[in-house]
Amino acid sequence: MKVKLFIMVIASISLLSGQTPTAEQIVDRVTTIMSPESSYSKGSQTIITSSGKERVFQFESWAAEKGKSSLTRYSKPAAIRGQAFLMLNNADDIWSYFPRTKRVRKLASHAKKQKMQGSDFTYEDMGGGDVFQKKFVSSILLEETRNEELVWKIEMIGIPDQEPPYPKIIMWVRQSDYYPLALDYYNDKDFNTKSLVMSDIQIIEDYPTAMTMVMTDNKERSSTTMRTLEITYAWQPPKGFFSERNLKK
Repeated sequence: MKVKLFIMVIASISLLSGQTPTAEQIVDRVTTIMSPESSYSKGSQTIITSSGKERVFQFESWAAEKGKSSLTRYSKPAAIRGQAFLMLNNADDIWSYFPRTKRVRKLASHAKKQKMQGSDFTYEDMGGGDVFQKKFVSSILLEETRNEELVWKIEMIGIPDQEPPYPKIIMWVRQSDYYPLALDYYNDKDFNTKSLVMSDIQIIEDYPTAMTMVMTDNKERSSTTMRTLEITYAWQPPKGFFSERNLKK
């Protein structure tokens, strides 16, 4: 891990020692930092609905192949304990398991755009991969200060033929380590439908990690706060871990 961090630092220095990096280089760095090889975490999810009702969940989450494969299993509240979701191929393939019926169900391909567990995060939002690189054309709008951090404001325009998750995304990336502080998501009418803010960023096993993420739905006036309670990037998936069979455990 220390070797990896050293390479990341050298890459950052080489970019900054000369001219300002291009938008593509910045997005590449963001993807690298946000896509560790594997991880295991415990977290909480607090949903505030448009009517002000609060729903709180706790879960465990596993990921591998830089987020290409992931499994999330809920532990609280008791009513949904054991409910789980398996996402493969960066959320292109999704399976769900409900303990009450003891059945595994594959979701339709369009389900990746649906809300995960009624939150303001879609399944697609939770997927990994190089979506920003392959499905968007990026440009630097300006440099500014956000939360006393020097940042780049990046505009990413979706490439229609690549079926991007959003027509446009605006992302603020801090220059000190290429970690994104916030993202605004736009629909095809150029309305800022959702906003994601990341805070309490800590270095965990050489990786900068946002311990709190808040997604706000600007149309429905609801929000979801995801808090990381514990996390490790040293976890390695046993053979067959990301499978329909393992959903039932």
